[in-house]
Amino acid sequence: MESGGRRQQEQQRLLGLRQEAAEYYRNHRVPQRMEEALNALFPQRPADLYGELRICSTVMSSHSQVPEKALPETTEADEKGRNESVNTAVEWVNESLNTMLRDLKPTDQCKVDKMLGEYFTKKVKEREELQKEEAAEAEATLAPASGIPSATALPGGKKATKSGRKESVAERTIPPAEPFESVPCGSLAIGGTSLAIAKAAATISHIPLYLHIALLKHHQDSPKEMALPLPMITLLNCEKNSPAKLKLMKEVMLIPPVQLSVKQGIERVLDIQKEMMRLLEPPGKVSNPQVADSKKGRAHNAGKKAQPQALKRISHLGCLITGCDKLEQPLLLMQTACNSIGLELGTDMYLAINCAAHELMDYVKGKYEILTGTFRSPDEMVDMYVELINEFPFVIALIDPLRKEDRQQWSNICCALGSKCYLVAEDAATYVSRLKTDQNINLPTCSGVVLKYINQTKVSDLIEVTGLLDGQRHITILGSPDGESSDDSLVDLAVGLGARFLKLGGLSRGERVTKYNRLLAIEEELAKNRTLQLIGWSLEAHSAKGTKQNPCI
Repeated sequence: MESGGRRQQEQQRLLGLRQEAAEYYRNHRVPQRMEEALNALFPQRPADLYGELRICSTVMSSHSQVPEKALPETTEADEKGRNESVNTAVEWVNESLNTMLRDLKPTDQCKVDKMLGEYFTKKVKEREELQKEEAAEAEATLAPASGIPSATALPGGKKATKSGRKESVAERTIPPAEPFESVPCGSLAIGGTSLAIAKAAATISHIPLYLHIALLKHHQDSPKEMALPLPMITLLNCEKNSPAKLKLMKEVMLIPPVQLSVKQGIERVLDIQKEMMRLLEPPGKVSNPQVADSKKGRAHNAGKKAQPQALKRISHLGCLITGCDKLEQPLLLMQTACNSIGLELGTDMYLAINCAAHELMDYVKGKYEILTGTFRSPDEMVDMYVELINEFPFVIALIDPLRKEDRQQWSNICCALGSKCYLVAEDAATYVSRLKTDQNINLPTCSGVVLKYINQTKVSDLIEVTGLLDGQRHITILGSPDGESSDDSLVDLAVGLGARFLKLGGLSRGERVTKYNRLLAIEEELAKNRTLQLIGWSLEAHSAKGTKQNPCI
């Protein structure tokens, strides 16, 4: 009877797991996306069906994330574009790439990527020619007197100033936004195929993907030791669309100190996250919360004046969502959470901020809207960041503090803060293959960049660009795209390329947890093989103590 009861309990547990798994896959639209891929594959009836599906799974993992509060028409348009992109990419793989790459060796990554690049260039030219023909036909069908021309649209949905209206100095002086470049439909096939080739080569060689990537980067010279990138773990998302005022801080991230293992660092972040969730509970549910005892009692006073808004949701970034009304509020909240569990920011943990300033520019005013109704010019933004880092020296990295077009202000902020924190460009590095220009990196003055493996990016592109970044003493951060699958190859790429940091989002949501688990597995494997290299640099060198060497190049 007892064994029968245990068996029944086990069956109920497995049934519950199956139901949870089914709900998880339904929420992520896995059945629909697999059906799309299978329907696109069936007419071709490929001989190597499972090989084609492996490439397709990589292709489907590279889509952009629809904003959580997107309008229905925006979601519908994105869904339509996504379906078209996936179907086109699968067609490229089945009809052209399959034939083109059939007799090539997977171990010849450079040759494969060169052919993929040439194929993509050809497809882009075909697309441009088609667009010209369609535009000519549309122009020919228009009546000669067709309406009054509308005002010129500016980035962010702003309209141009009407004629006769007095313009401000800022409107005349800020550099215009670079033209938006749409991603050619089907480009996912290029990056997906390149990565699938690298995976196949690693499998044939009986080595992990990260070691294969390292061998490619170092011309088959096997490294004696390998260092792991430090994780940038997102804890807070200050949502721009929330009722709160703060817009500037898209992500507030924790960086564990270098002396901790990845496992120890993640455990420490989980402790901080647990305390943060307690602090964000509605006031009636929290009994006498301990407040950080800072030198001037700032955290205590800020807590009394304005408690952060607790929003019971997890962002698509895998972190807690909250709303704040002041610039310093999330930083003081972090300080409070750490101090409550006996940790000190700047010693036991460090912070990084993803400002995403390019999303905040009001092109009519020529200023950034950092808080609702509060605007700052590019020069004022530099002054604001200097004041912020001086007040909170445990913030050691700012990502996208300015638009990529504000190059003079990038130079100014590097001169002012380069010895105290990393100043990192992410938006300027969206298209990895376009970063390199005559063996140089086309970027504003900065400490380093966030690279993402998306669209037509190839493995060889990442190897070449990270080599150039290493030579120019820039740091490399591998970043996770917003919309993706549970494929954990990004972690292997980061380790193999020797990235300084790894930006994966928060510690929630399956597609992000999978990648953290992969990082832990690689650490365990390297430690077991005695090839884990201890990090030979210190985060403190870029904190308030400063350093004689400016990391901005």
